[in-house]
Amino acid sequence: MNKLKLFTIMALSTTLILMSCGSGGNSKKGGGTKRFTSKTGWKPNDQKGWFFTGKQQKQKGWPGMVYVEGGTFTMGLVKDDVMHDWNNTPKRMQVSSFFIGETEITNYEYREYVTWLKYVFPPSDPGFKDIYTGALPDTLVWNNELSRNDFAETYFRSPEFDYYPVVGVSWLQASRYCDWLTDRANEKALMEQGVISKDLYTNDSNNQGASAFNLDKFKSNDPEMEAYINKQRYQQKTGIKTKNERIIAANRNATSGVVEKFRLPTEVEWEFAALGMQKEREYNLYTNKQPQIQELKGKKGRNRGMYLENFKQGSGDYSGVPGWKNDGAPTTADVKQFPSNNLGIFGMYGNVSEWTADIYRPIIDQEANDFNYYRGNVSKEVVKNADGTYKKIEEVKYDTLVDGRLVYRGLPGQYEREVVADSKNFRDGDFQSSLDAGYGRAEDSSTVGYNMYNSKEKRFIVDSRGRVVLQKDKTSRTTRLSNEVRVIKGGSWLDGAYWLDPGQRRFRDEAKAFGWVGFRVSQDAKSSGKGRTKR
Repeated sequence: MNKLKLFTIMALSTTLILMSCGSGGNSKKGGGTKRFTSKTGWKPNDQKGWFFTGKQQKQKGWPGMVYVEGGTFTMGLVKDDVMHDWNNTPKRMQVSSFFIGETEITNYEYREYVTWLKYVFPPSDPGFKDIYTGALPDTLVWNNELSRNDFAETYFRSPEFDYYPVVGVSWLQASRYCDWLTDRANEKALMEQGVISKDLYTNDSNNQGASAFNLDKFKSNDPEMEAYINKQRYQQKTGIKTKNERIIAANRNATSGVVEKFRLPTEVEWEFAALGMQKEREYNLYTNKQPQIQELKGKKGRNRGMYLENFKQGSGDYSGVPGWKNDGAPTTADVKQFPSNNLGIFGMYGNVSEWTADIYRPIIDQEANDFNYYRGNVSKEVVKNADGTYKKIEEVKYDTLVDGRLVYRGLPGQYEREVVADSKNFRDGDFQSSLDAGYGRAEDSSTVGYNMYNSKEKRFIVDSRGRVVLQKDKTSRTTRLSNEVRVIKGGSWLDGAYWLDPGQRRFRDEAKAFGWVGFRVSQDAKSSGKGRTKR
């Protein structure tokens, strides 16, 4: 009996020792890396070493940007599809965290852009003559054959409309604005840090043509940036703690303190931000997805029963009756005229519709990807000269807008890039997604560049006065879809309530501008990593 007790005690002791060694003994609490030593034995940014990673920056939004915490949601319509479009059926999607513009880009902000282009690349110079004019909005979008409208002369230029959304801007022009904004925001941030001299614009000798600041040259330590940069201040900001010039040169990756790149939001990001469902939940369950027309009505006070968004009420009714106007805006309105959504983002339901980054296809291919969905990926790499240096743009190349104007692809002084991969047609437009492939035909040399969408092709001539004149494509076509049509989201002052639902989607030519379409910008963001909360 005593032997049995002794054996039982020994067995239990052995079990406890094994459990302690196998699990609890070496268990460590997570929560992120706090003190780090490399496998080489060096700690980060040791002044006696050779590698400096730079200072970690606390993430904060750029002025006018709103942080949107990523997550999962149901994209598309969750109510009856009365128009039977079948292009927005519900599907589960995951979105990473990102920043999005608090409002659409305004006339004021876009005038900043075109004025900068005129200042740095004056149109009086024959080499720059199309840069400024091609970036200007098409003010003729306000013209209507059966309507009197003076907006063509006043809307974009007059200070009274400074904080109204810019319209008449094509997708191509909006995309170029995002690239320009990335350079200017980084320029401003570096000026505030003392890395770039604050007389950058007060000194007339700066910012002339190709010598202007851009992020390409700054990040690659281009010699042209030497005149702009305070080396001592820059070294302090990057955390490089050595006086060894060779080590300084090897570590100057110029990423510390740089503002994240601006771009157009993807379709899935735009819809996720518009819904603002992060605030419509209890614990990990969404409690509401009803962006219906009644949800846009005021609930109390003088706005009770009034539509708090700018859209067309009905036939011939854009604002309501005199003395008791409903939304009060017959066309566009101030970008902050009406209340924001739950995230503090204005104008996601009405005022103007907005360009997104995506190429349009009727089906969003959830089977191929359900994480940060985006159609339109084009991989590019910087072109190098024979000596290994980066090749800069000297002769500007252009795209042609529908109105015949030319819009630049890149500005002089920026690095030239070439396409190395194009995924626009992936699984919807390429040969493998065509009926020919379905019948068993294999890919061969004849299928290179195949596109199953035979939409109209753009053709143009240049007349004797140097003007671009578009030509009609007289070939019989069966579709309007191509890689040059982009997704538009949201309703506008010209739309009825049907288009106010964030799940709705439509498309337009990327080279054409409209009086009811604007745009806003977005940026990538790191997830905040905050703990879980009830709401």
